[in-house]
Formats: sequence, structure tokens, C-alpha cells
Amino acid sequence: MKAMILAAGRGERMRPLSDRIPKPLLEVGGYRLIEYHLAALLKAGIRDVVINLSWLGDQIREALGAGSRYDLSISYSPEGPTPLGTGGGIHRALPLLGADPFLLVNGDVWIDLPFTELRRPAGSLGHLVLVANPPHHPSGDFGLEAGGRVKSEPTPLTYTGLAVLDPRLFDGCEAGTFPLKPLLDRALAAGRLSGQQHDGTWSDVGTPERLASLDAALRLGQVRHPVLESPVG
Repeated sequence: MKAMILAAGRGERMRPLSDRIPKPLLEVGGYRLIEYHLAALLKAGIRDVVINLSWLGDQIREALGAGSRYDLSISYSPEGPTPLGTGGGIHRALPLLGADPFLLVNGDVWIDLPFTELRRPAGSLGHLVLVANPPHHPSGDFGLEAGGRVKSEPTPLTYTGLAVLDPRLFDGCEAGTFPLKPLLDRALAAGRLSGQQHDGTWSDVGTPERLASLDAALRLGQVRHPVLESPVG
């Protein structure tokens, strides 16, 4: 399996920090956000990683290089000065990802779920990791049936930004800028969207306040990553 890390976003809510540093390179607990994902991917045996780039993308390429320091092979999917949106960015990177299902993770989230625990059922076009709705997103995104099938309502769960996607999810899409959510909704309507609930720690590190809160929790040992430990925790 290959993996894609979404790292092209501007990070408006993270300003002014994201004016000079792309969100995936911001540090919590002594490591960059994206380094937690790289470590988790390696631990799961996934060594081929694609990262999309737009805002301050040169900094990400310079920091990570070809991935040798992480014992990974990293390739990049540049999108130019304007990000293509989640769906458009993945669609652009599909030639690098190949024909098989791939792991997808947002570069600006933090999660303590080992990637080895992802279980995509046969026939699923998208398998999502979901959590109970956090305070900043009380309306949620999806529901989940006992058998793992995602449903549209009620919506007590929020999509974490971690998933396994089948490239066929993008059948019929044309190159351009578009979100991922309509494609997930299409798969849901066809009965081909699955999920699993994670009850551990997840953070959408979208604001300076949430960044500082996660950093403090890691440094105090209140939360722990399954691979990387805070060097000062």
C-alpha cells in the first residue's frame, strides 16, 4: 500500500503561524506534525508516500527531501500557487498512487491510532476513521452502523482526515479544483462507504489554541503517540 499526506492547504485559521510555516511543519511535542504521520506509516510497513504541495510547499520539500532520513520514499504532487481542494489534489496525485487502495491522512491532524488497525472491507470505495463530534464541530459528518457501514444521519461522528481510499472513488472526475466530500457522499449512497470509530486521541490542529493545547498535553505525557514519544515528555 502507498499513502498520501495532504499538505497543500493555506491554513487560514492558523494565521499568523501559517503565514511563514506550512501547517504540517508546525511542531507539537518536539516533532513536526507531519513527522508523526511519517513514523506511523513506517511502523505500518508503508514506505511509499506522496505529499501534495501548494502554500509554502518548497519548505516541506526542503524539510523532508526524498524521505531517506525517515527510511521512506517520498514523492511530491505540486499544485501551483492555488490548492486544488482535497478532492482535486488527490485526483491530481492518482498517477503517483497507482491502481490499488491507498492510505490518506491530512497533514494537519494528530491521531494516536496505529495505522495497522485500519480495516477496509472488500468492496468499500472509502473507509473512514471517525470520532465523536468535538466541540468545534458539533454537527458532525456521518453516522456509523454496527456492521461498519457509514450512514448519512444522524451524524454523531466526525471524519478525522484518516482513511483508506480506492482510486475508483474518483471515476468520472475531471482535473480541477473540487472537495472530497461529494465523492464520499456518492459512495455512501451506493452503499460503498465504510468506517470505524476511534475512541482515542485525535486533534484537528486547525488553530494556534489547539496547537498549543496538544503541545502541552504531549509534553506533560497526558497523551502519547503509538510510535513517537515527546522528547521532553
